[in-house]
Amino acid sequence: MPTLHVRNVPEELHQGLRRLAERKHRSLSAEVIALLEQALSAEEMREAQEHLLASIRRRRSLITSTADVDSVGLLREDRAR
Repeated sequence: MPTLHVRNVPEELHQGLRRLAERKHRSLSAEVIALLEQALSAEEMREAQEHLLASIRRRRSLITSTADVDSVGLLREDRAR
């Protein structure tokens, strides 16, 4: 398993991580790994949402707007049937 070393961690951040790990009954390393997994998952979710929204926007741009439809003409055609 790869090892990740992080240098120059601000003391305040280190203490916060240590407190969080203690509250969850984890080692500092286990807590950092859990937080990294959460961050990666959240980023992947955000990217998937952006992709989905772009797809929706593309599809919506292909649909003609209702302003372009002649509703009076459509009603006349329907009544003429």
